[in-house]
Amino acid sequence: MPVKITVDELLDELEEKLDKATRLPLSRGRAILDEEDVREIIDEIRQNLPQESRQARAIVADRNQIINDARREAEIIIRVAEEKSRAMVNQNEIVKQAQQKANDLMNQTQQKCREMRKASNEYIDDLMKRTDDYLAGQLSELRKTRQEIKSSQRSGIK
Repeated sequence: MPVKITVDELLDELEEKLDKATRLPLSRGRAILDEEDVREIIDEIRQNLPQESRQARAIVADRNQIINDARREAEIIIRVAEEKSRAMVNQNEIVKQAQQKANDLMNQTQQKCREMRKASNEYIDDLMKRTDDYLAGQLSELRKTRQEIKSSQRSGIK
């Protein structure tokens, strides 16, 4: 199985042949090269270019796919984080509203309790006053009746 040479290695080989080539005197950089060697290297470059080009395109496509996947994943993570943040804010707002409602209910309950206690005390005071008045009236009646009995006994004994 022949060893596969890369395009870079082939270009290096071509450059080396140019460096080692015999220079023509007074020709401003012209050199004598073995045409067959140069053509072989060029043919090998042509054979390797499509494969390396495909590999490069595949690498770029993979890179683009990885970047696109990462972007989508980042967007999902951001969206989820935003939703969680909104939910937490909403939940925090619900908790605040519930606490305010609980405080309002507690205040209302305490106010009603004070009003009921006052009304109960007033009712009991009124009931006790009427009972006191009734008992005072009955006691007065009892004393009067007792006095009458004593008076009638004195008048009947005499």
